[in-house]
Amino acid sequence: MRDVVAREKRYVTVISVSDADGIVTPQEIVWDDGRRFVVDRVLDCRQAASLRAGGCGLRYTVRVGGEARYLYYEDPRWFVEAMVVPMPGA
Repeated sequence: MRDVVAREKRYVTVISVSDADGIVTPQEIVWDDGRRFVVDRVLDCRQAASLRAGGCGLRYTVRVGGEARYLYYEDPRWFVEAMVVPMPGA
């Protein structure tokens, strides 16, 4: 049986560019501890809900470090579905 991993909404800073038509393209995701992750490519962008962490808005499917990930824009903030790591002994 597969373990179910809990997810939570984690707000992040996103460095992005906006073109003359208003199309926003995320370039980099900045974690709250300062770690930075370059967005290699935007694979898709659509209106969608986060079924794991709650919330809805624009869901970007991005490639970061060769892996596809979801990045959400819930106006005016960005978030990712972060894994919840249980505390030892909990």
